[in-house]
Amino acid sequence: MTQAGHLPPALPRRLIGYARLSIEDQSSDCQVDELRAVGCHRVHQEHGPGAGGARPVLARLLRDLVPGDVLVVVRLDRLALSVSHLLDVIGDLEKRGVDFRALRDPIDTATPQGKLAVQVLETVARLERSLIAERTKAGMKAAKARGRLAGNPGLRERRPDAVRAVAAARDRAYLDELTSSAQVWLPTVRDLRPQHSWEDVVRILKRKGLDWTVERLRRAVHRMVRERLAEPELIKRSPRRPPEDRLMRLVAGIAIADPDLSLRGIAAQLEQMHERPPRGGRKWQPSSVRALLDDARRLGLVRSRGGDA
Repeated sequence: MTQAGHLPPALPRRLIGYARLSIEDQSSDCQVDELRAVGCHRVHQEHGPGAGGARPVLARLLRDLVPGDVLVVVRLDRLALSVSHLLDVIGDLEKRGVDFRALRDPIDTATPQGKLAVQVLETVARLERSLIAERTKAGMKAAKARGRLAGNPGLRERRPDAVRAVAAARDRAYLDELTSSAQVWLPTVRDLRPQHSWEDVVRILKRKGLDWTVERLRRAVHRMVRERLAEPELIKRSPRRPPEDRLMRLVAGIAIADPDLSLRGIAAQLEQMHERPPRGGRKWQPSSVRALLDDARRLGLVRSRGGDA
């Protein structure tokens, strides 16, 4: 027991290192040495980007970080593809209670100075977007004044090389977007697929404030599987069940996505989704939720949990 007026010492935070070795420095282990020197609990190494710029080691690392962890890199360019990508990653880590530190750059989100540096980067990113938009408008205006058509001449002429280049660029951008956002939506997919249908997964994601459609989600998960960033089991066909089982599967999905939600909380979510109780009416009772959860447990759709209403 601690003496009055004295707080127990804070538990040490886990420092998790990430090192990305580019093609020209594959044999260099300087990053790993620096990360270990500052006390990194583990160091995850990425040997260059994969197909389409994918970085599976980083994707798995971001997924596995827990509140209280600190993600550490030697330089900012080892983590992010751009300033906007960096800010997206830092923003997501902050929401999950994970700090970020770059050893050679003035970024440490656990300190006031580091948070100020992130705010400066956000300002720079907004300025960069504004300047690009202004230059684009000025270029289009100048081209129009000279009688030229705006846009890519190769695309207007439908040249195969230009079409392929644009398609490849769009594909890389799509994969970058998926890998940088996967830690937000992929864990829910892993919890629910393939036991639950794509429709049910989308409804649970929307309840969490994530805007997905069935087709977009299916395409995203298939792409992650092709890049070996997600498990092939996720795209297996979900088992067929009678239509009357839909409510049971929906309740099970809500319970899996938020294990701490009480029976009353699940009932409130169902009412927000405008789902009718099995016995009619509009108001859900905890007993109705409990009955559906019990059925889901018997079928192995959800693990046992406390029955607190």
